[in-house]
Amino acid sequence: MKLVSYRERERDAWRAGLLREGKVKDIAHAYPGAPSTVLGLLEEWANWLPALQTAYEVQDGWDLEHVELGSPLPRPASFRDFYAFEAHVKTARAKRGLPIVPEWYHFPVFYFSNAAAFTGTQANIRRPKATEWLDYELEIACVIGKAGVNIPVERAEEHIAGYCILNDWSARDIQREEVKVGLGPAKGKDFATSMGPWLVTPEELADVRITGEKGSRYDLEMVARINGREYSKGNFKDIHYTFAEMIARASEDCSLYPGDVIGSGTVGTGCILELGTEQYAWLVPGDVVELEVERLGVLRNTICE
Repeated sequence: MKLVSYRERERDAWRAGLLREGKVKDIAHAYPGAPSTVLGLLEEWANWLPALQTAYEVQDGWDLEHVELGSPLPRPASFRDFYAFEAHVKTARAKRGLPIVPEWYHFPVFYFSNAAAFTGTQANIRRPKATEWLDYELEIACVIGKAGVNIPVERAEEHIAGYCILNDWSARDIQREEVKVGLGPAKGKDFATSMGPWLVTPEELADVRITGEKGSRYDLEMVARINGREYSKGNFKDIHYTFAEMIARASEDCSLYPGDVIGSGTVGTGCILELGTEQYAWLVPGDVVELEVERLGVLRNTICE
């Protein structure tokens, strides 16, 4: 099942829809009493999931090309971004002449970012005035659909409503200066995060699931293209920490709620910082950035001033 936040006109409020066969079905219209937003659905996820999984008449929906898609959660309840791909951590730290710190292998680490700055596919991303080193980051996000605290790893996947592509845009020159202070990233990250194009529920990925003692990985190829040129290529199965481990860590002595977003961190080679600017220039206005993940779709954005 694929959930979207959509609207017909720019000034309209975002509404929850089901995407099937290229058509978007308005959930509140199709299911009397259903919430009109994706966040509202997630807050009652156990009640509405069985109904949403039943068949409906596709021909009654909007054609996908006739609506605008936002982030599946236009304003998440919160946003934690982890640092879970070892290849990315090694390369990014090596660029600064640093090894991976031993603590990285002890527990999954995350930072909080700006949940009020989410955009969806096809949105323009404004380059911050103070940056010349604008970068993309190829990631996957999971969205929480069930509240919990001190969630054990073996039960953590019960709290996942679905998965999306995530682009954690980064102003690398600003970020470089901030981390010298020992805090951050802050202004280097808070201007935009793109997520979408839709929320894919876990049963859609069952045949590519790789189960393990500490949660699932998925055999999903991940690709980034800039202006049609392939920059990055990786696979979600190579992640060091699973989303189950991330959820367990995030929920230690802290409640998670429906609508919380958890990012995986960047896949290996999944940003210009790793690739090097000798052959891969920083992003500039006019660049079209496409992140594609098998089964999850294509997240496409254009850089502007």
